[in-house]
Amino acid sequence: MAHKTGMVTVIGRPNVGKSTLINALVGEKIAITSPRPQTTRNNMRAILSAEDYQLIFIDTPGIHSPKNKLGEMMTEAARKTLSEVDVILYICDSTDRTLLSADRRIIELIRQAAKPTVLLLNKIDAIPKEALLERISTLSGEYDFAEIIPVSALKKDGLDIVIDALVKLIPEGPALYDEEYVTDTSVRDIASEIIREKVLLYTKDEVPHGTGVEIVRFIEGEGRQATHIDATIYCEKDSHKAIILGKGGAMLGKIGTAARKDIEKLIGGPADLKLWVKVRENWRNNNGFLHDQGFGGD
Repeated sequence: MAHKTGMVTVIGRPNVGKSTLINALVGEKIAITSPRPQTTRNNMRAILSAEDYQLIFIDTPGIHSPKNKLGEMMTEAARKTLSEVDVILYICDSTDRTLLSADRRIIELIRQAAKPTVLLLNKIDAIPKEALLERISTLSGEYDFAEIIPVSALKKDGLDIVIDALVKLIPEGPALYDEEYVTDTSVRDIASEIIREKVLLYTKDEVPHGTGVEIVRFIEGEGRQATHIDATIYCEKDSHKAIILGKGGAMLGKIGTAARKDIEKLIGGPADLKLWVKVRENWRNNNGFLHDQGFGGD
């Protein structure tokens, strides 16, 4: 059998389970997740290799109506991938009983891209079968999808069917990455995202998405030596800084401990993580700062 290789962009509204799905497909925690929308900010590649195929998934920010420069860059990053891939994997939340205007905007982008598109209805573990069938009927009337597949990314239900469907649609070609690669994102960048994930997880609704993380020092340990990481958490208000720090620095300590444990799993060894919190007002609308942080680049 000829080898097949294809690029697959994963798109959808915020918080429909794109990152959870990608992590489940490749069997590694590559993309960060949280219960809150707009967690993913940059396009990230995850790689699934087998003897006769290689699927390269691009995890994109949720497509939404942006409210600042950062949101504009995130949405544009997601849109650009549609013209650069072999297949589109469009994820909808099956628990949404009606077709939202955001869904129709995404379907229009898919129509313009004119690429084979597989629709996944995620979170099927949370709805009755009758409601799922109703959702399938509604969406199938909006566009001629190559396939419509119900899945539960959280419970890893239906993933083999997804992989089979995608492999049928990608072209023949050699692998682009060695088989041991599961992502082309650097450990440094993944560590930054892990820290931001913990901020979102532990501060919950108290701190909005106006937080960013910059790795200011990353020294990889040799042998059994610890990897040293210094990172700055940026927020937009003094009140947010106080929440992230917590009483006596307790919250920051909790964030740091959880992040360090995940980073140690990632690198397979000890890590020494130091965190600072700084206020930078309105940083999400500062083009220069955003570009320095890797947003809006090629």
